[in-house]
Amino acid sequence: MKTIGLIGGTSWESTLDYYRLLNQGVRDRLGGFHSARLLLSSVDFAEFVSLLQSGDWAMLGDRLAVEAKLLETAGAQVILLCTNTMHKVAPAVQTAISVPFLDIRSECGAAIARQGLARPLLLGTRYTMESDFFTGHLQRSAQLQPLVPSLDDQRVIDRIIFEELVKGVVLPASRAQYLAIIAKASKADCVIFGCTEIGMLLTQADLVASGLSLPVFDTMKLHVEAALAFALNETSLEEKP
Repeated sequence: MKTIGLIGGTSWESTLDYYRLLNQGVRDRLGGFHSARLLLSSVDFAEFVSLLQSGDWAMLGDRLAVEAKLLETAGAQVILLCTNTMHKVAPAVQTAISVPFLDIRSECGAAIARQGLARPLLLGTRYTMESDFFTGHLQRSAQLQPLVPSLDDQRVIDRIIFEELVKGVVLPASRAQYLAIIAKASKADCVIFGCTEIGMLLTQADLVASGLSLPVFDTMKLHVEAALAFALNETSLEEKP
C-alpha cells in the first residue's frame, strides 16, 4: 500500500470526509483491520481565505507548494490537494514535487466522459465558477462543454459555502436554494459538486426527490477513489474503459 499525502484544512470539514472515506475504502477492499496509510498537512484556513480575498494567487501557490514538499519529504508517494478552488495553483504544487499529483479536475472530467456526458453544470466557490482554471481544464482534458450558473446564482452558491458549509452548518433552506439553481440549468446533462463541501448539503438522492434526473459527480468522492486506486495499485480512474 502506498502512502497518500493530503493537503487539507481548506476546509477541515471536508478534510474529515477525505480521511474517513479513504480509510473506509481501504477497509472495504482489504478487509480485517486494514486502514489507509496517510500523511496529512492541515493548514490554517483563515490564512488562505485572506489570500483568496486579496487575490494573491502567487502566494497561495507558494504556500501550497511548501506543504506538498513537506509531505513528499515525510514519505508521501502521491499528493492530493483537498480542495477544488486551490487547484487554480495546481501547477505550482506539481512543479514542487517529484511524486504524482492527483488533479481533482482530471478525475472529474474523466468520470463524466466515461458516462458519455458532455455538459456538466459546475457548482463551486465563485473563484471556481468565474475563472476558467476548472472549466478550461475540463474542456481540454475531457472535451466537455461545462456550464456555470448565472452571476446572481453564483453569489448564492458562494455565500452558502463560505458562511455555512465550511463552518459545518447545513441548512434545509440552503439545500432548497441549490436545488432551485440546478433546476434552471435546462441545457445541463449532469452536475459537478465542484467544492469539496457541497456533498455535505446535497446528494444524488436529493436531486431525485426533487424531480431532477441529472447525474451527480462529487469531486471529493472521485478524488478519493483515484487515490485508493493509486495506493492499492489498482487501475486509475482515468485508465478505466
